[in-house]
Amino acid sequence: MSGLAEHKKPKNRWKRFFLILIGLNVVILICIVALIFWPVSDTETPANDKQNAQQSSEFVVRTTKKNLNELVNAYTDKLLKGTNHHYKVSLEEDVHLIGELPVFSSTVPLSVHFEPFVQENGDVILEQKSISIGLLELPNQKIMEYMKKYLPMPKWVTVSPKDEEIYLAVTDMEIRSNFQVSVEHIDLEANNLAFKIKVPYKSLGIETEE
Repeated sequence: MSGLAEHKKPKNRWKRFFLILIGLNVVILICIVALIFWPVSDTETPANDKQNAQQSSEFVVRTTKKNLNELVNAYTDKLLKGTNHHYKVSLEEDVHLIGELPVFSSTVPLSVHFEPFVQENGDVILEQKSISIGLLELPNQKIMEYMKKYLPMPKWVTVSPKDEEIYLAVTDMEIRSNFQVSVEHIDLEANNLAFKIKVPYKSLGIETEE
């Protein structure tokens, strides 16, 4: 009897192994079918870089302090037209703002020197170096508060009295041609100024293939 029991044990062991092997094959088959018929995600794929490049072209324009100075003051004259405010910008070794501020029912001369710093996104921060308002002795922040309150500025210009600086959001300028402008480099001492101009093809009436 004992010999018969020993003979059945290996047979049962092989039968169990065979069933396990079949079970594994069934599981693998189910996984493969699930992967094939699993619904595709609706996540958008990023646009092709080549396609993006076809929508616009970017140019680097270099100029001088004189040319930029004339452009800035022409823009300022138009901004101040019809108002009683007066100020202008002079690009020298730094950025010099000269004008008048209403103080105590009168006006006093204003003079501010700024150091320009180009930001990574193409905007510019003008950090105040020195500031004076006639013969009055007022804290720098107070003078800049007067500037923020009384001097008309474009929407893309932000005066920050607390930080004693002016933020020029050049990239937010609204240009009729829909060109996008950003600053690449400003070195007033070397008279080296460079701007990036991105020209959308649609603004030129050029349609590109999607």
